[in-house]
Amino acid sequence: MSDQSNREEIFSKPVRAGKRTYFFDVKATRGRDLYMTITESKRRFDDDGNVHYQKHKIFLYREDFQNFEEGFVAAVDKIDELMATGDYRDPIAEREAKYANSESNEGAAAENDSDTSELPSSAESDSTEESETSDDISFEDL
Repeated sequence: MSDQSNREEIFSKPVRAGKRTYFFDVKATRGRDLYMTITESKRRFDDDGNVHYQKHKIFLYREDFQNFEEGFVAAVDKIDELMATGDYRDPIAEREAKYANSESNEGAAAENDSDTSELPSSAESDSTEESETSDDISFEDL
């Protein structure tokens, strides 16, 4: 029997993030110790057009959760601080501007064609879908 099959999966939370999906999996060892795996999965295509998934995985053990969370939060706080300087590219703001521009272009087209003025824009449904897949994760909850 493989070592992999001896690990009990207790919880799995996929988080879609653009072209990537992150999987937060809580597992238990045979000795009933809890740990988490965080897997980044990216869809790739080979030269023949066949789909495969490139995966990167880290193992995070319960005794390291607090230190990991402190490091993660410190890094996110630093990114927020650096983004406030305006010296770095902000892909979130760029995406929002793209959607706003798309909505205004669709709004102008709707003024010219009153039959479509009641239809929601694709940007509205995209931003709703994106906000539904964005989750805050606290390691203390595990």
